[in-house]
Amino acid sequence: MVSRPPRMRIARAVAVLSAVITVAAAITASNERAIADPAEAGAPDGSHISDIHRRDDRILDIGVYSAAMRNVTRVQLIRAADPDRPAPTLYLLNGANGGISDGSWADRTDIAAFFADKQVNVVVPFGGASSYFTDWRADDPVLGRQRWRTFLTKELPPIIDSGFGGTGVNAIAGISMAGTSVFQLALAAPGLYKAVGSYSGCVRTSDPQGQLIVDAVVGNRMGNTVNMWGPPTDPAWAANDPYVHADRLRGTAIYVSTGTGIPGPLDTFQGAHGDATQLAYQLVFGAALEGVTNLCTHQLHDRLQQLGVPATFDFRPTGTHSWGYWQEDLHTSWPLFADALGA
Repeated sequence: MVSRPPRMRIARAVAVLSAVITVAAAITASNERAIADPAEAGAPDGSHISDIHRRDDRILDIGVYSAAMRNVTRVQLIRAADPDRPAPTLYLLNGANGGISDGSWADRTDIAAFFADKQVNVVVPFGGASSYFTDWRADDPVLGRQRWRTFLTKELPPIIDSGFGGTGVNAIAGISMAGTSVFQLALAAPGLYKAVGSYSGCVRTSDPQGQLIVDAVVGNRMGNTVNMWGPPTDPAWAANDPYVHADRLRGTAIYVSTGTGIPGPLDTFQGAHGDATQLAYQLVFGAALEGVTNLCTHQLHDRLQQLGVPATFDFRPTGTHSWGYWQEDLHTSWPLFADALGA
């Protein structure tokens, strides 16, 4: 064996070390590129990340320009426990307030702590108050341009996947108004979501009672449902009714929950975190709203049973239309989501 001079061995070692450092730097740059260069994460139609603000190492506030809505929509991303490994994505939709007022998943629940050890990206979009997160047929004079179905099913997923290591495997859950929307989105984009969660929602929208509920939700912010699905006789109402098309949900893991409106363990001063105003809301408005969603949920249960579509229903004996129960619903339904996502 030929012995190399010490200088040659040192030079070779330096060269190898330099190569290792270069490769490591390239890997690090690749892992951080989604944050360092937001413009690289985009969708085919030109939607893209416009800005990113770090809350901490794993929680990011992201501005996403939507080509369909022609504006920047805010989303919060809780990155997977190991951001350097690919992860599925769980989308959590806020209710009729769009998460802009009166609380959201981000500030009224423990999702940051709950998902801290889970290998899943969690995305919470903000906006879309009273929109049903659908594509409206016309811009509304008050609510403006609403193209949420396009944003949530075609624009946002490829941005999350390409920018933050998404695997392309998704699930979606929502509360109240969004408890309807999650089914509509699943039907509009077959195969996009492996699992759907609906907490305290009214899924039926095209029968007289359903139309009244939709009118009340949209009208609460002075929107006009004619700009969404047309007049009550328009076929678009039935076309967007998950109850009517429930047979097409076969193959999707489904979790549905509701209380009864009867005050429960979280409808107390302590359960409302010492907020007397919040407690009063839960006991008056929250009780009535949950009583309605209980009836809606039983209708959906019967419909899915008739069609032979598997689904998990959690009919809680008590509980109002409020965040404490929705946090519990998310915890309870997580095993179903984890199984569907492979997380």
